[in-house]
Amino acid sequence: MAEAADFPGMSPSPARRWLRRTGALLAGAPLLAGLLQLPAAAPAQAAGRASAKAASDTGTVAVAVDSLSPGAPIEGDTVTVSGTVTNNGKQTVTDAHVGLSVGAALTTRSAIDSVAKRSDALPATYGSEVGGKYVAEFAKLTPGVSEHFTLSVPVDKLDLDEDGVYPLGVSLSGETSSQQWEQVLGVQRTFLPWQPDEADTRTRTTVLWPLMSTVHMTAETGSNEQQTPVFLNDDLAEEIAPGGRLDQLLTLGKGLDVTWVIDPDLLASVDAMTGSYRVRGEGDTTTAGTHQAIAKQWLDDLQNAVLGKEVVALPFADPDLASLAHNGTGVTGSLSQLKEATDVAATTVETVLHVTPNTDFAWPVDGAVDPSIVKVATSAGADKVIARSDSLTETGDLTYTPSAARPIGGGTTAVVADSRLSKAFSGDLTKASASTLAVQEFLAQSLSLNLQTDKQRSIVVAPQRMPTASQARSLAEAVTTLQGGTWSQSQQLAATAEAKPDPDATTKVPSKSAYPSSLRKQELPRSAFEQIADTQDKLDNFKVVLANEARVVTPFGRAINREMSTSWRGRSTAASTFRQGVQAYLDTLTGQVKLIDKSETKLSGRSATIPVTVQNNLVQGVDHLVLRLTSTNPTRLEISGEAYAEQPITVSGGHTTTVKFTTSAKVNGQTTVIAQLYTEDGQKYGAPVTFDVKVTEITATVMLVIGGGVLLLVLAGFRMYTQRKRAAARERSEDGEDAPDAADEPADASQNPEGPEDRPKEESGTGAGADDPEQPSDETADTAAESADPSGTGERVDR
Repeated sequence: MAEAADFPGMSPSPARRWLRRTGALLAGAPLLAGLLQLPAAAPAQAAGRASAKAASDTGTVAVAVDSLSPGAPIEGDTVTVSGTVTNNGKQTVTDAHVGLSVGAALTTRSAIDSVAKRSDALPATYGSEVGGKYVAEFAKLTPGVSEHFTLSVPVDKLDLDEDGVYPLGVSLSGETSSQQWEQVLGVQRTFLPWQPDEADTRTRTTVLWPLMSTVHMTAETGSNEQQTPVFLNDDLAEEIAPGGRLDQLLTLGKGLDVTWVIDPDLLASVDAMTGSYRVRGEGDTTTAGTHQAIAKQWLDDLQNAVLGKEVVALPFADPDLASLAHNGTGVTGSLSQLKEATDVAATTVETVLHVTPNTDFAWPVDGAVDPSIVKVATSAGADKVIARSDSLTETGDLTYTPSAARPIGGGTTAVVADSRLSKAFSGDLTKASASTLAVQEFLAQSLSLNLQTDKQRSIVVAPQRMPTASQARSLAEAVTTLQGGTWSQSQQLAATAEAKPDPDATTKVPSKSAYPSSLRKQELPRSAFEQIADTQDKLDNFKVVLANEARVVTPFGRAINREMSTSWRGRSTAASTFRQGVQAYLDTLTGQVKLIDKSETKLSGRSATIPVTVQNNLVQGVDHLVLRLTSTNPTRLEISGEAYAEQPITVSGGHTTTVKFTTSAKVNGQTTVIAQLYTEDGQKYGAPVTFDVKVTEITATVMLVIGGGVLLLVLAGFRMYTQRKRAAARERSEDGEDAPDAADEPADASQNPEGPEDRPKEESGTGAGADDPEQPSDETADTAAESADPSGTGERVDR
């Protein structure tokens, strides 16, 4: 008979010790007989014993316990254990069987830890095996082949005595060709909590049921009145679809007496999916979302699940409090972001779920706290911080686990979750065997905690923020057993926080240097908060010019909250990409309100007007803008008699407007002019437009030249008139008419030569004759009507 493993907390009964001694004597008989064998056989037997020791260290056969029911039996129950055995060796195992053995009750929680750490180590069993018909036999186990087994044993056959946690060994024994005697070749240890009657004092247990996800929504909305939201991907639809992670969390949680801890961002995102939405694709493309029905069903189910239950709302998007405390407080505006995320949390939950949540709790990552984290966590209004016992560790001589509530100063209460219970389901639980071991260890720790003292205590179980579906199923199984058991009763988180604290429990918050380095490496860097602050500044500058700022402030405000989310831990590249995307989209929107570029402008006088055009490609209108036109050389060119001039700007959505500035030139030359939009509070808006103005003054010499030219035109006209009059007179004389009076003739005939070479060219050429009708003057204005379109190259301005 194999000896019991030497684990802390085990104290075999006298009868078991007697059985061990008897077994040892019986086992020694073959050994003595072996010593009488021929010397030549001694080396072979020594090798065989060495081989047996190696096999017992490694476990030739793997034993997996896939289920154990009931997890916490009572009088009259039958314990059923099922699982598989797999021969991992190279030799066939013969005459094998699987049996159960129970060890002495474990008296401390640390003893449970020790057994759990060596759950499959050999040597194997505890005390005597429950034999007879309560074993599963196998004629042989072929290498590499798994065999299923099921054992059902009445609980009264397990020799359970006083209340407590018993180590349960499930072992396979058999022979191999090289070791032809029965030995334990594989074992799996687990726990059997035994509390058949109602406990005199039950532990009040609060189980947090977290409902949150990663960031899914962007800051983008469709360029329409409906503001169609845009999602990063379609992952959220997969999570809430039947069988998805969030769907399973919802289904499992609604049957439990738990406290729902919800990120309002998740509710807002699913609610956005109930209507028209789009999903980002390759490049800048988006496709229409198609999961509206799934989103509506999930929200309906959640509303029913939380009805009458305690709901705790975290700040919107679950901000990373530790990152903010360690890297963000030195950046202006970071704490304001936390306050805004807290303020919007209750409204979001009430709007979507129609319940009033509790917003008094802050939950740092893994419950790890230091003074700076506590200060930040309570800065937005929360007065209770969910910590964990591996952070707020006991420093006194307490022999039991104290209640969760601890006053830590400044009117703040730390609600300290039990570390062992909270981390019980953090591993890979996709395999049934791993899940079963986790459930039984959880139940064992809970019962052991209750048996520590008769004092009434309140305990909190705070699992990881985003458990996988398999982790959630395991947790739900354990909580179901716990809530139907005999040593625990459910309690809401608010009641736990208000419970009377244990006077001997520690209230000292660990120093900043004690914060786990593994968690610090995952924090958002200071540069992230600086980028967030820069985005907020741009948003503040943009919103003041909008006719309906809520269309922009709301989606961007929530996107900035998401930039601080705890879910970015371990995903630094994705976090940076998201922040850059938010800022780039904001830059794109602000760039839709801009000045139209202008080319060089020419002034051909001492005064003129310069038009400047403002374009608004947004859906909504903009106002509260001021356009300033500035001359860089006011001694040469003034704007409205000054170095610069301003005019208010209002532009409807999708339109442009042109404003005109009066300018005056003092001297000739070229001057650079700058057009810049400002908000009403004097902040620059958008990029400036710079253009040159070329001034050409009309001088006295130019006026003389122009006057001389006009005089020559008048004289030429008069000469043409007299020539035509004389020609008409000659025609009349040739037709027999009276000759003109002498007064009409020139005094000297030589002054009026008749030769054709002296006539105007139009009289002797092929063009219009001298007698054609005179071209009436064009009554149309010399310059075209003023246009609001952008000025062309070398444009002239109105005078």
